[in-house]
Amino acid sequence: MNYAVKEMFLTLQGEGVQAGRRAVFIRFAGCNLWSGRERDRITAVCQFCDTDFVGVDGVGGGRFPVAGELADAAVHLWGAGEALRYVVLTGGEPMLQIDDALIAALHARGFQIGVESNGTIAAHRGIDWLCISPKAGSDVVQTSGNELKLVWPQPGSDVAAMEGWDFDHFLVQPMDGVDAVRARDAAIAFVMDRPNWRLTTQAHKVLGLR
Repeated sequence: MNYAVKEMFLTLQGEGVQAGRRAVFIRFAGCNLWSGRERDRITAVCQFCDTDFVGVDGVGGGRFPVAGELADAAVHLWGAGEALRYVVLTGGEPMLQIDDALIAALHARGFQIGVESNGTIAAHRGIDWLCISPKAGSDVVQTSGNELKLVWPQPGSDVAAMEGWDFDHFLVQPMDGVDAVRARDAAIAFVMDRPNWRLTTQAHKVLGLR
């Protein structure tokens, strides 16, 4: 596998159950629900993505022909100390590139591996913490994991079906954008109606983190 990485950086996890945790983020280029180019957004399955995952020109990005090279770059970013190493593989859609070699290389260097995926590709069995964020209109095949994070509102989402999926945590996150206030209120109302879900926010944006 020749790994195409848009960017890689050390930060704090800003969303979900792991929010506030120190982590190396590896953002892979490419997605199967949108090309990442504005001209294609209107016809994409996912039309609300606010992440740049096109190309390999971001900070820390590039092409890594060997899994160990990418894992070593993550170690360099983490810095001194091997305890509690945590890496988040995201995108785009990271499951397009995650393979046995990368999982093994990261584990060999002491990383716990978190993944944020849209759930349309079966997750690798070696992932330690799996977050699935389903997109309305997509065919989700990964219906189990650690946390389900539903960006809201998403018309067409089958919430009743999702509640039957096998996740430890069910989270609702307000959709960012021009209607952010409306989305926040809708997400709050969602959780008030369904107490088995919890509200999560993008704390990294509030704190000015990447």
